[in-house]
Amino acid sequence: MFTIRPEQNGDAAAIRDVHTRAFQRENEARLVEAIRASAFFVPELSLVAVADEVIGHILFSIISIETGKGSVSTLGLAPMAVKPDWQHQGVGSALVKEGLQACKASGFEHVVVLGHPAYYPRFGFQPAKTKGIEPPFPVPDEVFMVYEIKKGSLNDRSGKVKYPPAFDVVT
Repeated sequence: MFTIRPEQNGDAAAIRDVHTRAFQRENEARLVEAIRASAFFVPELSLVAVADEVIGHILFSIISIETGKGSVSTLGLAPMAVKPDWQHQGVGSALVKEGLQACKASGFEHVVVLGHPAYYPRFGFQPAKTKGIEPPFPVPDEVFMVYEIKKGSLNDRSGKVKYPPAFDVVT
């Protein structure tokens, strides 16, 4: 059994541990720390799954879509991780569902994710190209996806996603 709540002061080391264990490297942990230290961090959109300890984490932060009519603010889901011993037990799915609800409650209209094409569509994500949204770097179409929190909110908003400098820590 686990609960999901917003990140709190004192969770940073546990969140770092979750990402380092799940990905078996530090890139994603560094990404979380860089976003947390940036102007693009939205505290209520950094959620943890907690059992006796923090077992999972998901982060949504502000990114943009550069269109022919200007910049459109959106959210990027990155990263999301669950400790290996807790994987395949619904923790990640619960984090995504609760996270999308938190995004909606915060007034955001859409989310972009670079993720597994067999995982994210179950939550309503679809290939970004279907909405005219392009990645900022070459990736297969099926791994670059969008989710419209507000249906139709990406209509006539075609353009290229731009990630803020915090994302440079993983390149």
